Amino acid sequence: MPSRSKLPGNIKRKKLTKALKRLGFEIDKSGGSGSHFKIICPGTHKCIILPKRLDKDVLQYIISDIEEYSNITWEDISENL
Repeated sequence: MPSRSKLPGNIKRKKLTKALKRLGFEIDKSGGSGSHFKIICPGTHKCIILPKRLDKDVLQYIISDIEEYSNITWEDISENL
């Protein structure tokens, strides 16, 4: 889990979803009202909700969920950004 200071300050959701797709995640943009996407972890099929606005606090929470549900780390994601 990266420290909050090592996370980017303003990452776009589109850029993050592209990196997650390269790593095997499924992105579900439908199914619900609002501006949230659902990302589905490969292998475990656990769902994580991805809001439109990604502050450092929200990004840290999402990264910790990704690391918990899959074996993909922040370093893997940042290499694909």
